[in-house]
Amino acid sequence: MTSRASGTSISRKNYRLSTEPEKSKVAGIVNSKLLNDYLHRIFPIADGTQPTAAYRNHLSFQNLQEHVEQLLAEDAVSEDGQDQGVEGRLGPSTVVLDHTSGFEGLLLVDDDLLGVIGHSNFGSIRATTCVYKGKWIYEVLISSQGLMQIGWCTLNCRFNQEEGVGDTPDSYAYDGNRVRKWNVTTTNYGKSWAAGDIVSCLIDLDEGSISFCLNGVSLGTAFDNISRGSGMAYFPAISLSFKESVAFNFGSRPLRYPVEGYRPLQDKPAADLAKAQKLLGYLKNVIHTGIDVTEGKLVEREASTWQLQGEPTVLITLAHIFNSFAPLMCKVYLVEDVLMNFLLSILEGGGSVEAHPLVQQLLDLMWLLMEDYEVHECLKQLLMSLLRAYRFSPIVPDLGLQIHYLRLTIAVLKHEKSRKYLLHNVLFDVLRSVVFFYIKSPLRVEEAGLQELIPTTWWPNRFNKEGKESKEIKDETSEERLRRRAYERGCQRLKKRIEVVEELQVQILKLLLNNKDHGGGGASRYIFLNKFRKFLQENASNRGNLTVLCPPEYMVCFLHRLISALKHYWDEYNMKNSLAMSSEDAYVPPQLFYNGKVDYFDLQRLGGLLSHLKKTLKDELASKANILIDPAELQAVTMDDLDEDEESAVSAAQRPAAALAIGGALARPSWLSSPTLGRANRFLSTAAVSLMTPRRSPGALEKVKVRMLNMEQRTEEDIEGSHGNEGLLLGRPAEEPEQPITENSLLEILDGIVMMYNLSVHQQLGKRSDIHDELVKSQKVFSEKLNHLSRRLAWINVTIYSKEKMQDIYWLLRVCIRTIEHGDRIGSLFAFMPEFYLSVAMNSYSALKNYFSPVNSMEELPGYEETLTRLAAILAKHFADSRIVGTDIRDSLMQALASYVCYPHSLRAVERIPELQRISMMKNLLAPYEQRPWAQTNWILVRLWRGCGFGYRYTRLPHLLKTKPEDANLPSLQKPCPSTLLQRHMADLLRSDREMAPSFLNSVLNQLNWAFSEFIGMIQEIQQAAERLERNFVDSRQLKVCATCFDLSVSLLRVLEMTVTLAPEIFLDWSRPSSELLLRRLAQLLNQVLNRVTAERNLFDRVVNLRLPGLESVDHYPILVAVTGILVRLLVDTDFQGAERATAVLLADPCFQLRSIQYLLGNTEPLILGMASASADKKHFSLQSYTDYISQEELAKVEQMLGHLSEESKQAAASTLPTSEEDLCPICYAHPISAVFKPCSHKSCKACINQHLMNNKDCFFCKATITGVDDYMKPATS
Repeated sequence: MTSRASGTSISRKNYRLSTEPEKSKVAGIVNSKLLNDYLHRIFPIADGTQPTAAYRNHLSFQNLQEHVEQLLAEDAVSEDGQDQGVEGRLGPSTVVLDHTSGFEGLLLVDDDLLGVIGHSNFGSIRATTCVYKGKWIYEVLISSQGLMQIGWCTLNCRFNQEEGVGDTPDSYAYDGNRVRKWNVTTTNYGKSWAAGDIVSCLIDLDEGSISFCLNGVSLGTAFDNISRGSGMAYFPAISLSFKESVAFNFGSRPLRYPVEGYRPLQDKPAADLAKAQKLLGYLKNVIHTGIDVTEGKLVEREASTWQLQGEPTVLITLAHIFNSFAPLMCKVYLVEDVLMNFLLSILEGGGSVEAHPLVQQLLDLMWLLMEDYEVHECLKQLLMSLLRAYRFSPIVPDLGLQIHYLRLTIAVLKHEKSRKYLLHNVLFDVLRSVVFFYIKSPLRVEEAGLQELIPTTWWPNRFNKEGKESKEIKDETSEERLRRRAYERGCQRLKKRIEVVEELQVQILKLLLNNKDHGGGGASRYIFLNKFRKFLQENASNRGNLTVLCPPEYMVCFLHRLISALKHYWDEYNMKNSLAMSSEDAYVPPQLFYNGKVDYFDLQRLGGLLSHLKKTLKDELASKANILIDPAELQAVTMDDLDEDEESAVSAAQRPAAALAIGGALARPSWLSSPTLGRANRFLSTAAVSLMTPRRSPGALEKVKVRMLNMEQRTEEDIEGSHGNEGLLLGRPAEEPEQPITENSLLEILDGIVMMYNLSVHQQLGKRSDIHDELVKSQKVFSEKLNHLSRRLAWINVTIYSKEKMQDIYWLLRVCIRTIEHGDRIGSLFAFMPEFYLSVAMNSYSALKNYFSPVNSMEELPGYEETLTRLAAILAKHFADSRIVGTDIRDSLMQALASYVCYPHSLRAVERIPELQRISMMKNLLAPYEQRPWAQTNWILVRLWRGCGFGYRYTRLPHLLKTKPEDANLPSLQKPCPSTLLQRHMADLLRSDREMAPSFLNSVLNQLNWAFSEFIGMIQEIQQAAERLERNFVDSRQLKVCATCFDLSVSLLRVLEMTVTLAPEIFLDWSRPSSELLLRRLAQLLNQVLNRVTAERNLFDRVVNLRLPGLESVDHYPILVAVTGILVRLLVDTDFQGAERATAVLLADPCFQLRSIQYLLGNTEPLILGMASASADKKHFSLQSYTDYISQEELAKVEQMLGHLSEESKQAAASTLPTSEEDLCPICYAHPISAVFKPCSHKSCKACINQHLMNNKDCFFCKATITGVDDYMKPATS
């Protein structure tokens, strides 16, 4: 092989020197006597003693190889004996999972046939080897803590999707999820397991017992007197539910927790192990033995100071050792048991990794003296062993095990050539390297030492109405204050220990992001960048396939470590280049989104599909960014794109279909990464034919579009640019400053961080509340459980929700805000920005507000007010941005804005944005409701009004106060915080724009008519179902829709009240077009609502009295006070002329009933003679009963309105002449004819024709186009 480390070319197999005498005096070789002494020191005889010079053979490089072979043969274990069957065991000597016939259900199995993932309800699989005599053990590495049953079964056990290991007579299992043991029946047993634990399964067939251990601690005998005898042999077996995953160790690797007297199912490679240990001893001798050529003697040396230094004698000696040692280092067992343990022992002394250069020296030797394929396999197995050891090490108080394995990982990755090989071929291709950045949470706090670390527990036990912890120290007793402070000190001690691990993890990433190591190919950072992008693609493209995705809890930790490493290099570059930006001002420039230098896979852009944007915006790309789209590329985009998902599904289905004939082992995509650390490539299915049938026949070869990821071929120049080539920043628009931001590669990593947050981090952050909620429920009930949860919460707060982690998320929010702002400036090209930037901006703010309290407060973050205002400006501008076409992202923006205006601090931020933006936002909110989602828009307007309306100062409805409170953090349950500033903008817009007001109000009235009609129709169905004699269950979804329609009706009425109050002239100034019509429509709807709700013993009353779950919000109060507010504004709080017009229109409506107005104050109709009197104790609705919600002034106005309407209705009744049927409107038969149409001369009342002309210009009767409407006066009779 060619040595790349030393610059010389030496073959490992040709290190033995020639036997010719003149060649023995090669320069640098020590004299014969000293060489003989040196070689005998390095290669002692088996007992370790050194015979005197007179009785030992003379050693030189000519006979050294023969001497080494003799030494290795002395204690060699016969391999023949291992190949023969071992008593008590049947089956292959290499034990794996039986993927041919020993399984049931759907399972994913790793390449090595030792890892398995459940892919069906309850799949089962057994091993290929069984035991019938003796004591045996195997280990199971728990990758997920869900439902699994692990143990032993016989060949006769038959499993299915409901019954697995432990559910049949001759199978026995331990279930750490439910903490039980299973053998047909079940009883309590053992402890609960967690992801990262190791379960040891032991069977003693001499005594007939089965027992289990968890992380090396015995759980006791689980079963005794198990069936034995002729024909009884037990296989290792497991049953696991969907998504659960484990990895088995039958002995192919050293057992983590061996038990004396028990033998692993697979024998260790004893002969190779003895050789490897002996050769390692020789290697240690070389390290500790020095040659003093001047004095002609051997000297002892410290291992920490050893260096090769090109000494030929030492080099050739090492070559003889590695000649035998190198082939052994390709075997998994030996790498883990010999090499890894030796390297770990080098670092045991503590101190920094740099203080132990021996690891680097040994890696140099490996690359020099081993073949490339041997080094590759050795490094791969070494890193896999380290990763497995890190992941499955128990949490100890000082986190010593995790620190130990991370330190060795750093030492290995510090070696440049090894690091680049591992990055190229192992870290993201074979392993889930992000496991190195995860710190698992201990399920059993006592084993993690949290009881000693946090002896005093405490929990937040007071919350304000917004669901946040009260920070008023004065409310605490002295004892509570002492407990809290003691708890906080314990949390600080825990934090310091965890920070040690986090710093090591960041060091690993700093090594991977090194861009100065150009020797032997591209720098590490550019290799990492390409692999990282592919990692993101796999997680983005398979979001629905949970067995493929990187677990979100890993992603959270990876994100924080990557942010730390990125900031380090960003600020380092900033220090060297004063013009560059600080990491605090970081953002992603918009050209990355459209210049094609960064692959965003199939992620949605703000403007739609990328192919569509390239077509529609190609001219803007050319003019603004100087980017030309190849016409051939545009022609290639055809309608086939629309069928891309279907085609890819077919191509995926063709692979397993072709493998069915093999016998059930189905090929898996090569990119599938299993949680068991290997690559899963076998899909086991007992129903493969039916489940994996392609959607289209794969008979004929089809042209399938396959996205080829070319990111891995990019070079440093492609990314960073050079000599006028801007790299990733190609196509800078004129709006972007010329000031350098940072290195281009860091910009792409920043973009990937934002994408990671969007993929899974935000959802994971929301899970903290699970433990917090459980802790609150446990209060005053389970003291022991409360202490346990309090300590677990401390761990989670330190690892995920600490102040530093909060600042990372805040930094990410500011990055997204700056990126969106810069993208917005480039006009139509803003459409190229991926949607996830807006999603992350909204979600990260939500996380800061909801997930990190009460531990940390967002208000304490630097620049908090400014950030809030900038985010408000983004929401206000882009919720109706025509450049954004995706319905999901538009809905998200609208919901975020709706939530924003519910809280005082964020509402004030909306009020701080520039006036023109505020007015534009209100104008968009007042656009007609048709042809767009309007519920959220209406909700925003309601929130701006809430606190100003009639009886509209409540947080929870009066009738719900005695019920169980909902989550106080919900936006709908926030205290009223109206915005008079935005109300003023709304009033100005409605007054000034004479076309906007009618179109907006007509749409509101239309939606109110629809929502209330739907509500009435549904409560009729609910009432009918409730009255049937047979037992009926009303569909909960129907109840939910019914309640939603009611809530929409109330909110629409409140918007009408808001409009009537802010701009009454829209209804009452009849010089404005459509004012009279709007008032008549409003009066008609108000009368309909009042009549339906206030009628005695009506449908509404009966459904409200049922108090059905799901209809809690349906009650008299919310809808009647909304209607009352509108009437009071029209009839009382206006001038005389306006009140007169409103009164006339209200009384003229045929649906008007004075009784409905009397109902508001509890006045009922006088009883008709002969009717049974109402029960004396019947309670009537009355606004006077709600004095806590309705002021005396408001009640006085209602009484004034009632008196006014009573008087006016009497006068109207006295002056109204009877109208003949011929004079009534032929459309509504409610009003007299008052309008005649031009040119056809047909007639109706004004209300009917005006409402009709809003939507249609054709005559009711002849369908002629109406050109005008004149008043109609009935001619006087003679």
